[in-house]
Amino acid sequence: METLSALLNETAVTQYLEEHYHVSYERELLNEILKTIQQNDLKQLKWFHQFGDGLRTIIFNVYAFRCGLKFGFAEIDFDEYGWLTRPLFLDQEELRFGLTERDRYGSYSTVTLGKGPNNKWTYGMSIAYGTAGSSSGICVYTPIFSSREDALHHAIQKLKNAMASKVGNKDTTNYNQKIILATLRSIEKIQVAEVQLCFF
Repeated sequence: METLSALLNETAVTQYLEEHYHVSYERELLNEILKTIQQNDLKQLKWFHQFGDGLRTIIFNVYAFRCGLKFGFAEIDFDEYGWLTRPLFLDQEELRFGLTERDRYGSYSTVTLGKGPNNKWTYGMSIAYGTAGSSSGICVYTPIFSSREDALHHAIQKLKNAMASKVGNKDTTNYNQKIILATLRSIEKIQVAEVQLCFF
């Protein structure tokens, strides 16, 4: 591993800042590291250094760690390649919407709910329109909710909006109307069930 002074020094960090394009969180972290160097805060520099042997690795791992903290994941553990180990969400459940009786890829969409150790919830989603679709797994970068119900409500609304935007699409291969309409019916069914639960 590169030594602390060779990796985390003002010249190296400034050069890295200037020579690469950075999204906002990367720039903020690099400026935080730079300020730590200028303040000669060795304790904080050692903390940063534990996250990798290069600035790129440190930035990504620190960002992942801090996102994980919002869900209560506080363990610092790395895989064989030096990346922060992906935390496992608790109480995960997968809900299916669409032609759920078919066990074939593309015939249904899924919402995966889960919570962190601090009882903050989030979701991952796989959207299937037929041949077209998208997927984002449950992870520390997804929105944070105070309850399962809030996470589910947000996920369902997002899925509903995505499906509604494809109703009537002329490209019926990528946007199979049978699957889209079945998904919207599944969503309606669960929304009705949620409203009924509110009365009890």
